[in-house]
Amino acid sequence: MKNRPSGFGIEELPRILHGQGSYVFDAAGKRYLDGSGGPAVFCLGHAHPEVNAAISKQLQHIAYGYRYLFTSSALDDLTATVLRLCGGNFKDIVFTGSGSEAVEGALKIALQHFAARGLMQKRHFIARRRSWHGNTLGALSVSDFAQRRRAFEGSLLDVTFVSAANAYRLPDGVAAADLAAHLAAELDRAIQSLGPHRVAAFIFEPIVGAAGGVVPAPEGYAQAIQAVCRKHDVLLIADEVMCGAGRTGTWRALEQEGIVPDIMCIAKGLAGGYIPLGATLVTQQVAAPIHGEHGSFMTGQTFTGHTAACAAGLAVQHIVERDSLVDRVRTAGAEFQQAIRAALSKFDEVGDVRGRGFFVGIELVCDPATKAPFAAERALSFDVGARAFADGLICYPCAGHVDGTAGDTIIIAPPYNAGDGELEEIVSKLSRAIEASLSA
Repeated sequence: MKNRPSGFGIEELPRILHGQGSYVFDAAGKRYLDGSGGPAVFCLGHAHPEVNAAISKQLQHIAYGYRYLFTSSALDDLTATVLRLCGGNFKDIVFTGSGSEAVEGALKIALQHFAARGLMQKRHFIARRRSWHGNTLGALSVSDFAQRRRAFEGSLLDVTFVSAANAYRLPDGVAAADLAAHLAAELDRAIQSLGPHRVAAFIFEPIVGAAGGVVPAPEGYAQAIQAVCRKHDVLLIADEVMCGAGRTGTWRALEQEGIVPDIMCIAKGLAGGYIPLGATLVTQQVAAPIHGEHGSFMTGQTFTGHTAACAAGLAVQHIVERDSLVDRVRTAGAEFQQAIRAALSKFDEVGDVRGRGFFVGIELVCDPATKAPFAAERALSFDVGARAFADGLICYPCAGHVDGTAGDTIIIAPPYNAGDGELEEIVSKLSRAIEASLSA
């Protein structure tokens, strides 16, 4: 019996057998270089012996202690580690089983914060066009990803959307230097139109992942929107599920922007894919009214703070810090991006290469002068992904960022400890796949 075709353009899914470092192997013995870290998850590659040993050691004692009956060394130590890595800017953490749950928790905490302050009218959320925040109904509601929303329309929250922050695709009549101010003014107008007394939070990805193909916000944007939110007593939620935990060369992506959000979501690189783990981080200012009025956060699930998952996360973060891998991502990432630019410069259809650290997006366009996308029916990004996969390279194709259907991007997000030779192999095989797709 054949597997169903995947969303990555692969007609029949091979059966994975094992992984080692930056490579995975299928049951037929074929080797694949994991050039996208799965969906930007695997920060230490696969089968890291120290992480596996930490998980095994925890399982020998107890797999899971219910968070609302017990704490554990793994939970306490990971909490202390993450708070320290965030520079002491956050007060509390609610651990989850996924990035979607972390975003769901962030939305609920924002609502609970205002409920604790007696401001029950502040129920509305604002998000950005062409964003992705997760698959729960709340997270999906604040996501503008038409293909993933379509089947659930009619049961989603009423959310207001403002423009995407994309310096490659500027709004009509707006210069690049004016983009941050333009977008901040738009957010301000949206809040005032709704009424500040009704708006709970604005949620955004500091670097848009799957929905846009690695789109960093323009310089000054984060500071500008934070100022707008503070003016109107609106919480700022940063979704760093994909871009956080070191992926962009600092542990917090927004560290590079010089701001601290009120609530932050992390997941993928936290435990590196070894066991599902996410987290919602909350500042003292947001947490204090909740603790004072309600005693605790009214979010969390059965597996909140799962003991073995926390042990995995603790091991991953210990290795990342000990081996200075975030520093490596920052320095090697700039060279890696430049190597991609150089290799792909021969293709006029490569309109943009962007990103930070080991988080790189390549946008393919039909006309580089007008930036017109290829027809959606061509499914170019998925063709590139399928050809790369056949050649033994895993990348992350995405589509629809221009108008909901058209627009082709490829995400590259290797493990933080990928070797120089492996990075060169990514560049070579990616270039070969793009050339083959454009020539077809």
